Amino acid sequence: MNAPASRTYEHAREWVRAGHEVTVITGVPNFPSGKVFDGYKNRPLQRETIDGINVIRVYTYITANEGFLRRSIDYASYMASATIASPFTPRVDVVIATSPQIFTTVAGYLVSRMKRKPFVFELRDLWPESIRAVGAVNNERMLGWLERLELFLYRKADAVISVTHSFRQNLVDRGVAAEKISVVTNGADLSRFSYTEKDMALAASLGFSGKFVAGYVGTHGMAHGLETLLQTAMLLRDNGHDDVQLMLLGSGAEKNSLQHKAADLQLSNVTFVDTVPKEDVARYWALLDASIIHLKDSPLFRTVIPSKLFECMAMGIPILHGVRGESADIVKKSDVGLVFAPEDAQALYEHIITLKENNELRKRLQVNCISESKKFDRTELAANMLQKIEEVAGAGDQLA
Repeated sequence: MNAPASRTYEHAREWVRAGHEVTVITGVPNFPSGKVFDGYKNRPLQRETIDGINVIRVYTYITANEGFLRRSIDYASYMASATIASPFTPRVDVVIATSPQIFTTVAGYLVSRMKRKPFVFELRDLWPESIRAVGAVNNERMLGWLERLELFLYRKADAVISVTHSFRQNLVDRGVAAEKISVVTNGADLSRFSYTEKDMALAASLGFSGKFVAGYVGTHGMAHGLETLLQTAMLLRDNGHDDVQLMLLGSGAEKNSLQHKAADLQLSNVTFVDTVPKEDVARYWALLDASIIHLKDSPLFRTVIPSKLFECMAMGIPILHGVRGESADIVKKSDVGLVFAPEDAQALYEHIITLKENNELRKRLQVNCISESKKFDRTELAANMLQKIEEVAGAGDQLA
């Protein structure tokens, strides 16, 4: 139901297809509402097999995807449960842990020491720096302690696999050995995401018929600065662009606040859609004439590459990109969208109008999206990561 889980699943699926045995220790599905999905119970130890992947589900403290303290307790409970469950896994040759949060990688390190096997740290976010960037925690003493733990784990890891080159450079600048840090970017599962015609019945049901639809799909969190989209909606309304509709699909800590603000501002040109099942996501992506990717204007976010960028490209959806740094460079170099400064509602407004009125530009960006997405095929990226893992694992033929 989210980008990190999709990355792990798609990688593990490809490693199984390559002939390896993969075991994943995780919790029961409950994201983002904090309610356990039908067919599951939050119990100490459950097993299932998904596409050949051995899945061990452990008990965790479950809460909705909002609130730093409760989410931290959730992750800490996973750390304890995953460590305790590790003796019930098969023989392994390497232990891989993915961040954030750091509690997951602590569990990975502890399990690797218990099993006396190599430890691979997959770095998806610079945590705890990311929570400092959004102001979720202002206790510098606590953040300093967490950063020392973070550096300890990087140094103890036999290999670090980063999702961006910027993250890699950050670690090198902080004294982590460059030779053990590899980069395997995010990408898209091209078997799931490809150009799809609009579902006109779905569009009509949402009130989108005859309208240019620009939308944001993903978490509505503190980092995403989605108030900017509401400000853009005001500009569209006040300048008479009644044929433009904004769609915000997903959930998160800020969604209720955004909905109340939109209602207070009487923004009938903003449609909120709740999180949809994974198998339906592509249908909703296909409703968009332009996809908005946005993060707050923080120096940290110049180092991230939102994974939705690659899904948009695979779907052939021109991108309106409000993130500075490495991801903006991809958009410009690949010519798959228009870049604007984060939190600049006027610039986003102008880019929406440009795309709406320039069919030739929109078609060019669409064609480039589809062709450039092949460089970020999840199957190939999973193979690249597997090669790094095999180097660490040595001659072993079993992964967990």
